[in-house]
Amino acid sequence: MPRNLTFKDNPVESQLFLGRIISAFIIIIVLTTGLIIRLVYLQISGHQHYATLAKENSIKIEPTVPSRGIIYDKHGNILAENTQTYSLELIPEQISDLDGTLLRLQKLLELPDEKIEQFQKMRKRQKRFMGIPLLSNMTEEEMAKFAVVRPFFHGVDVHIRQSRSYPYGDLASHVVGYVGRINEEELKELPIAEYRGSTFIGKLGIEGSYESELHGITGYSEIETNVQGRPLKTLKEVDPIAGVNLYLTLDMELQKTAYDALETYTGAVVAIEIKTGGVLTFVSRPGFDPNPFVIGISNSAYQALQTSPDQPLYNRALRGLYPPGSTIKPFMAMAGLEYNAVSTQQQLFCPGAYQLPNSPHLYRDWKKGGHGSVNVTEAITQSCDVYFYRLAGMLGIDRIHSFLQQFGFGEKTGIDLIGEKSGLLPSREWKMSKKSQIWFPGETLITGIGQGYHQVTPLQLAKATATLANKGKIVTPHLVSKSVPEPSSQPGEKAPQKTIPLKSANIKTVIAAMVNVIHSNRGTARSIGLDINYQIAGKTGTAQVINIKQNASYNEHQIDKKNRDHALFIAFAPADNPKIAVAVIVENGGHGGSVAAPIAAKVIKQYLRDRQTSQ
Repeated sequence: MPRNLTFKDNPVESQLFLGRIISAFIIIIVLTTGLIIRLVYLQISGHQHYATLAKENSIKIEPTVPSRGIIYDKHGNILAENTQTYSLELIPEQISDLDGTLLRLQKLLELPDEKIEQFQKMRKRQKRFMGIPLLSNMTEEEMAKFAVVRPFFHGVDVHIRQSRSYPYGDLASHVVGYVGRINEEELKELPIAEYRGSTFIGKLGIEGSYESELHGITGYSEIETNVQGRPLKTLKEVDPIAGVNLYLTLDMELQKTAYDALETYTGAVVAIEIKTGGVLTFVSRPGFDPNPFVIGISNSAYQALQTSPDQPLYNRALRGLYPPGSTIKPFMAMAGLEYNAVSTQQQLFCPGAYQLPNSPHLYRDWKKGGHGSVNVTEAITQSCDVYFYRLAGMLGIDRIHSFLQQFGFGEKTGIDLIGEKSGLLPSREWKMSKKSQIWFPGETLITGIGQGYHQVTPLQLAKATATLANKGKIVTPHLVSKSVPEPSSQPGEKAPQKTIPLKSANIKTVIAAMVNVIHSNRGTARSIGLDINYQIAGKTGTAQVINIKQNASYNEHQIDKKNRDHALFIAFAPADNPKIAVAVIVENGGHGGSVAAPIAAKVIKQYLRDRQTSQ
């Protein structure tokens, strides 16, 4: 019998085959049942859900970015506008060797590595068939270079885009601000529907404060697409609504006068139209050119701005904090008269220094030999420190704080700009809260001459000056005078103008003394009042940057410039019918009368001369 011959067990094989048939049949039944259940769900229960998804998959909503509103000054000069620029854009899907193409373009157009890195970041967030900008705001030279080789760069082309431009550059940078690319943090806060398609947002100044008005309302298009997302046809279009145009109270001719008057100094000049509260000049020098921020400023250029000792990015008018120095004296005099701490004719003796009882410390006057016996008018005119040391002691810090607070010291002015600082008006409560220390009598004395803890912004000082000129009617500064078109919703009734209750006789006394500062032989700013046929009311100020030792003398020529006194000046004119109020702070300028006062005079004289010409 052959060895490979085997016998089959037919009954066993039949049983095994039958078991397999039954198992396969059960599996088929289960799978068929699942398929039927799934079909029922898709056709009946889930029909609405999947029909919606299918529709969304075939119809895409493409946003249409609105045109940003234009910003003008009060005379219609354009401060921020939209311009057409040329952008070099690549469509990755149409480029076989993207890295090689980028390398050739970089060499051709001499692009920095930053541009390539920025492109690669944007490419990861975009679809391959969409255009991605490599170079914005192309120069004529760059366009000419690319035009010659354009046929050799498939998928690369030049497109016309809208960009923001600031014609006045650094002259209005701290007022207008600038727009820049939306960052991730801002993206979380912005309304998605309104900012779909937008890549820029206002960062500072008017651009930031009025972002929603300037931005406008985004439109959209419903576009039918294929499964790859490619557009086939447009089904519906809703046009965007352009942002409103804003007209500011700013006078750019006056702004330039103030900016140029600062010359090589750093500082700030704020001028307010007293009747309306409109800000006429808002200068912080040095400024910066906002245009590079629109297209993306280079790291090296930004670091240069950040590390500059002159701090051009620092808005001194809005955020700079300075001791008010002697510019606080008219307000202190008003407090003394209102509280009956002194009378108009009451004489206080100034021997050149003042001492508290039982204290060896000398609180010195700026005039070494003293001013002799002076009343309140003479004390303001000659800026007698000892008079105001004595007056501060009579009033006490509680009454000083309460009175000065009414003029807005220690509080934000309410101007329509973001980022304003409130300054500091010291009090017992403040010192205990911040330093866990009691208030000392000597601190009251130096507060009376605008030193110590007291800090003001130039804007705050201008508001207080305008309020004093307005005989106690509080002036609230603002920059935007109107928008075009006007908003559809009607504004509510304006709140009534608040007034500080001041006696008319006391106002006249203080203003007359401020007039003497400019128009009397002993005034500390008499040089600016020689060539005008009206009167200016003002007050000079000098604020210490460093403390001078008790027995040492101050010699600005032996001190580093950065440690020299700040020069301040406040003024309004005409004194008998005030139209304009000005505050000037010149960092390390030395003397308010010789440095800050002439700057304010140029602004006042030009403003009143222009008003006479236009009438």
